Order: sequence, then C-alpha cells, then structure tokens
Amino acid sequence: MELLRFATAGSVDDGKSTLIGRLLLDSKQIFEDQLEAVERTSREKGFDYTNLALLTDGLRAEREQGITIDVAYRYFATPSRKFIIADTPGHVQYTRNMVTGASTADLALILVDARNGVVEQSRRHAVIASLLQVRHLVLCVNKMDLVDYDEAVFDRTCADFSEWASKLDITDLAFIPVSALHGDNVTQHSPNLSWYGGPTLLHHLEHLYIGSDRNLIDSRFPVQWVVRPMSDKWHDYRGYAGQVAGGIFRPGDEVLVLPSGLTSTISAIDLYGGTVHEAMSPDSVTIRLEDDIDISRGDMICRPQNAPTVTQELDAMMCWFSEKPLQENAKYALKHTTRSVRAVVRNLHYRLDVNSLRRDETTGSLSMNDMGRVSLRVTAPLFVDEYRRNRTTGSFILIDEGTNETVGAGMILGTGD
Repeated sequence: MELLRFATAGSVDDGKSTLIGRLLLDSKQIFEDQLEAVERTSREKGFDYTNLALLTDGLRAEREQGITIDVAYRYFATPSRKFIIADTPGHVQYTRNMVTGASTADLALILVDARNGVVEQSRRHAVIASLLQVRHLVLCVNKMDLVDYDEAVFDRTCADFSEWASKLDITDLAFIPVSALHGDNVTQHSPNLSWYGGPTLLHHLEHLYIGSDRNLIDSRFPVQWVVRPMSDKWHDYRGYAGQVAGGIFRPGDEVLVLPSGLTSTISAIDLYGGTVHEAMSPDSVTIRLEDDIDISRGDMICRPQNAPTVTQELDAMMCWFSEKPLQENAKYALKHTTRSVRAVVRNLHYRLDVNSLRRDETTGSLSMNDMGRVSLRVTAPLFVDEYRRNRTTGSFILIDEGTNETVGAGMILGTGD
C-alpha cells in the first residue's frame, strides 16, 4: 500500500494531539489496554471525558503541562493506505521541532480553534510548510462544537486563511470542519455538520494523490556503504548500498559516478534475498556495476546526461535550531546526503519574518527558531539540486563540531558558482 506522511501543526491548544488520538481510536488502531490506560489517566486528572491527547503526548512534561514539546510519530493503516503522523508542537519556542516533523511530510495538517480563528502561529506554520515544499495543506477548523457548528464561523476562518495562503507557494489547499473531541467529520460524517458537503478528514487522507510529488526524472543515488562480504561464497561481490534520492534506476542503465566522473553500467540491483528490476525513491537497495570503480561513502551515482550541480558555494534558506546564534564567518560541519564536509557562513543576507514575510536585511545573526537566507562555502564539492526540485539532494544540516549538536537545517536555493 502507498504510504502518506503528514504532520500536524498549529497553535497551542488547537487540538492537534486530540485529533490524532481520535483518528487512531476511530480507525481501530488502539489496543484495549492502551485505551484503558488513557481512560484511567483521564479520570485521575479530573477530566469528565477520555483525553485522547494522552495517546500521543508521551513525555512526562507534556502530560503534566498538557502541551506537545517533542515531535511524536504515530503509525496506522487503513485498507486504502498506510500513514506516518508527526505530531508537532504548537509553542513558538518549539518551532524547530515543527520544522523537523514537516521536513519529510507529504501533507501538513494545520489546525485552528474555531473560536479564535487564524492566529499568528497558524500563519507561521503555514509559511514553514510552504518553505519546506510541503505540497498539500489541509486547514482543519477544530472545536466546531464550541461554536454550535456555525457554518458562518467556518466560512470566515477559511476566507481569512485563504487570503494569507495566497502569498505562499501552496499548490493544494483544502478546508475541513471537525470536532476532534466528539469525532465529528474525522472518520465519519456528522449530522451536526450537515451543511458541509466535502469529505471527512480520513477520506481526504486516504484518497489524496501524491504520485506526482516524487521526482522520477533526476536519478540520484548517494552511496552510503560499500558492500564487500569477503566470504567464500561472495568473494567477488562488490555493491554500493544506499537510498534512492530521486529518479529510477534499472539494470542496464548507464551511470555516472561523482566526483570521479567515471561511467559504468548497472549490472544488478539487490534487495535482501534477491534482485529487483528497478529502484526508485525512497527504495533502499544495493547497486552493482559492471566495472570496478573506486567508489566510497559520499559519492553520488546519477545519469551522465542528467547530473546534479557540483559546487562548493551554496545559497540557502536556513532554519536555525541552536540557542547560540548563527553569525557570519562562523564555521560548522555540514552533512549533505551521505557526504560530510566543513563549511563557513560567508554572508547572512536577511532574516525572514515568518509572520509578515518581510525581510530584515540589517540583522547580523539568526537566533533560535529564526529563518534566513545565507551563503556558505564548503571545503569539498557537493552534488546538489535546488530544494524545490529534490528535497533530499537540496537539503543539508549544520553541526557544531565542538558539541556535536545539530544547529541548523538548510534548503538550497541555488549555488554561487
């Protein structure tokens, strides 16, 4: 079955964790002992209802405060599709966690409280989803029960968000009214929302078409490991293991190896227990070549007529994670696909105000949770594509070599070559 990854986002107390809990419960994904534990904890906390948010808020601090702090991943499946959910925090101080959860998502589910409408954090998360090239966005107007299921409230919220979304790079936007607490319109249509003629949330998730989202044109295979079993049975075996980052590879294809520039032909593509006739993103496979070529971790296998850009100059949009600000001329370790190099920040062009979309060109640094455009110089060539074309070969992370902390994530806009 096809896999859909989606991330929930929105402001504090908009009901993200409760909505996920409702999805899991109503799709029969919760074991009886799990539900009993949640019901018992709800009674102990004095709730007169089953607090489904407890199904995803796993940290002790989250349960005590009633908020989401870390990204919680949950998995479930229906007869139509498999899902991976990233429940991301709503607090501004945990924006970096939202970036992490949405970076691999096919869809962003942004919740708003029907009583409050679109607030600053709703807009912030929509901007981040747009920058991360999340192609599909669903605005869930939650807690409709608290506004007496008023259609006018829903229409007003949708109009407000649509006006803001028109400024962003969003190709698919849907609006769904729900009550996560009572289950209205989550997996089943509700008579309380009889004026709504669209699909339920689960139906929308099950039938969303994402086949065209993958880049099947630009063939990219970052080598993660050279496989040499060195056993009596496999003494001549030499394969290159990794995850396909784009395009399609088949036995018989002519390929180019970077950075050496040597060419060869794919002799076989292996999975555990056998060979396959083709591999595409995000398959993890081992590729064998007809020629003995010096290939190591960090090299890239691609097509001779369609190669990534080889560069040591990067122009990127940076999301900053660290409490220690990013400043010009600072040096970091940079990891791009399976390749690690050192980098220096040459220029900080501007800080982006994600609430107003204005550019602050006078800033000299990026603080934690800030986003801005930077230019970097790296010590060895990288094999990159623009982020809007390939989210894998178009992204990287920066690491503080002193603490080994991941301090930032970058989306490549272009190169300085």
